[in-house]
Amino acid sequence: MPNLNQVELQNLRHLIGAHETAYQKLNVYASQAVDPQIKQIFTKSAQDALNTKQKLISFLNN
Repeated sequence: MPNLNQVELQNLRHLIGAHETAYQKLNVYASQAVDPQIKQIFTKSAQDALNTKQKLISFLNN
């Protein structure tokens, strides 16, 4: 993979931060949900956000 330029690096960091924020918020929503289906949706969405964040971080490690 070619080296990232400054703009690409800045955008990648922004995306990683946004997915971390989404992960944190969705976990809070899941913990507060009473309906099991809603809780499951928030939990899965949080996991998806975490997975995407980890994939984005892998671009920094290459």
